[in-house]
Formats: sequence, C-alpha cells, structure tokens
Amino acid sequence: MIPVAEAIRAAAETLAPVSDTARLDAELLMAHLLGVSRSELLLYHLRAPAPPGFAALVARRAGHEPVAYITGRQEFYGLPFIVSPAVLIPRGDSETLVEAALERKPDALRVLDCGTGSGVLLLAVLAHIGKAGGVGIDASEAALAVARANAEALGLRPQAEFRAGDWHTPDWADGLGTFDLILANPPYVEADAALDQQVREWEPASALFAGPEGLDDYRALIPQLGALLAPGGVVILEIGAGQAGAVSAIAGAAGFAVELRRDLAGRARALVLG
Repeated sequence: MIPVAEAIRAAAETLAPVSDTARLDAELLMAHLLGVSRSELLLYHLRAPAPPGFAALVARRAGHEPVAYITGRQEFYGLPFIVSPAVLIPRGDSETLVEAALERKPDALRVLDCGTGSGVLLLAVLAHIGKAGGVGIDASEAALAVARANAEALGLRPQAEFRAGDWHTPDWADGLGTFDLILANPPYVEADAALDQQVREWEPASALFAGPEGLDDYRALIPQLGALLAPGGVVILEIGAGQAGAVSAIAGAAGFAVELRRDLAGRARALVLG
C-alpha cells in the first residue's frame, strides 16, 4: 500500500481539473475515510498506509459530486451538520444571517426559519440563545428529515420543531403564531444563471431557482411575514448578488424598514427588516 501522503498528492492531481481546492478536497476525503479530523490527518496519519476505498471517493469527486455530499457533513457557524443531496450545502456566507440575528435579537424567544433545509440557520441561532425555541418549515419532507437529524445530533430537538410548509399555498402559516425573529434563505437564483457544474447538477433545484429574476419567492413570502412578527420582531433574509435593490423594494412595499448587511467579502448578503 502507498502512504496516505502519496495518495493525497495523487488525488489532488486527479482533482485539479474539476476543483479549485483539489488538495483540500483530497485531504477531507481521506480524513473522512479514516474517521479523523483534517488536523489529525495532517499531524498523525500521513505516513500510514492509505486505506482501501479512497480511489472510489476521489472518483466521485472527479465526477463533480460535492465533498460535503460524499462525506455527509459540513461545518456551519462552528457546528457540525449532516447534509445530503436533499438540502443545499451550507455556505459560510450565510453565517452573516446568524451574526445579524444574534446581534439584533439576542433575547428572542420564538424563531421561525422559512425554507429551513438542513436546519442550519435555526439550529445555529438556537444553539446561541439558550431560552429560545423555534420552528423550521420546508416544502421538502426529505429536507425536513435532515433538519430533524441535525437537531437530534446537536441536542437541540426539544427546542426545535420542523414541519412541512410552502409559502406559495394559502394555509401554510396556519397555527404558527408569531415570532420575535424570522430567518429566511429562500430560493433566489435566476432560472438561466450560470452555476458551477457541481451546484447545478447536484444541489436541489427547488431550493435554488426562483423564476427569471430570482425574485419569485421574495414576492410571495415577504408580504406574508408581517402577520407572523411579534411586536418588535425582526426578519432577516439572505439575498443573492445584485438583488439588494429589488428585494428592498419588495420589502418596502410590504411596509418594512430595511437594513443591508454585508458578508466578510463585502458583498451584500442579507436584509434586516423591521
């Protein structure tokens, strides 16, 4: 058997044509196969014999399958989350919403997450607001199963409830009550947007695309949020590149004041509505 270090080097060369992070991808796949962290891999395992099965994982990545779907894990806001092709892969840019939520409503008692997917936004907030409870809604039962598994794994199941809901239907909010904080990362990608192959071919289209301008879900959801807000409540929405003006106009027409939040790269990433 060849050493782990040599197997990683060869895998990085194989993955270079399909990934800008080929070496990192190879290391993460090897660490997953060995059942260790990447740090442990680099510190203690590089001279060990490479385990069988690594080539098969590399082949999957060479076919543009995202690393997170191969390993079934992705970190978000310092927490480990289960992911599958039923949900979008959490991105670090979305941590902007969690930071805004903890800054604006650290005393929130009820939190609603619209389009919860794997549950990362709701669960990250609940993990940092000890007294809060929340509801995550999603139109996909497969996504809700992932969210429930994450709540269980993080010890947050008593605080988090996940239920089916589609804001394009008239009765989706029946019985929900009101909330101090509403989070939403709805579909916002234009139908003809140029996306990386691994995104377009692997991540769920229903969680990505929202009409020709990427605004269909904002137009449907935002006007309904006022009735779900408790007095003094706040809504925090993720937005796509170049959408700040259009989504702000939709929110303004629905009676909200709007504040823009940028991510670490300086890109417009979220709107805070109140």
